[in-house]
Amino acid sequence: MHERTNAFGQPIGFPVEHWSERARPPRTSMFGNYCRLEPLEAERHAADLFEAYSDAPDDRDWTYVNRQRPASLQQFREEVSTLAANPDPLNFAVVDLASGRAVGTIALMRIDPPHGVIEVGGVLYSPRMQRKPAGTEAIYLLGRRVFDELRYRRFEWKCDSLNAPSRAAAQRYGFTFEGIFRQAMVYHGRNRDTAWYSMLDSEWPRVRAAFERWLDPDNFDEGGEQRQSLATLREG
Repeated sequence: MHERTNAFGQPIGFPVEHWSERARPPRTSMFGNYCRLEPLEAERHAADLFEAYSDAPDDRDWTYVNRQRPASLQQFREEVSTLAANPDPLNFAVVDLASGRAVGTIALMRIDPPHGVIEVGGVLYSPRMQRKPAGTEAIYLLGRRVFDELRYRRFEWKCDSLNAPSRAAAQRYGFTFEGIFRQAMVYHGRNRDTAWYSMLDSEWPRVRAAFERWLDPDNFDEGGEQRQSLATLREG
């Protein structure tokens, strides 16, 4: 790669032409074939989410979440009210189109319009959507908003470095591993080293095409099993 230098002979980054500060993501819904993402609301979503999360036989889905599993619907309703009022993270409920009920949550966070950087976080899928197309489609819908609608340059994924399922998901979705930030957080009274992943605007067209081919109903057999994996479609 050709090294660019300034008038002092110092190496500098490539120019970003016609750059301007990007808009903040709107608090509006996103629509797919398997799910829609709706701005989180306690009255609209708390009861559905509490019931969906209650399907899990234990608390393992909450190990790497910076909150505790709610003990009651009233407690959870108050928690959702607080989350819904926060502009960053901007939380969304994942609504299953088949049932019309909220089955998980996801968020856009650490929103940085001047530099065009944003992170996906708050991913908490109930058993009703785990290993289902809706989970993948939720990431696709956010990517479409981040890159196609808002024209951000960088989409980030971060998680506890010990959270193997989250790290595998990041790579499956097309994020690139960048490294470990040691002793980045303290939560639940313990240390968290954070694994960083990213996706760039230049990479999105290939990733988007793979998402769309994977989400096509023809990619699933009569039993709902995928015919081709997302990674295979992306590499192809």
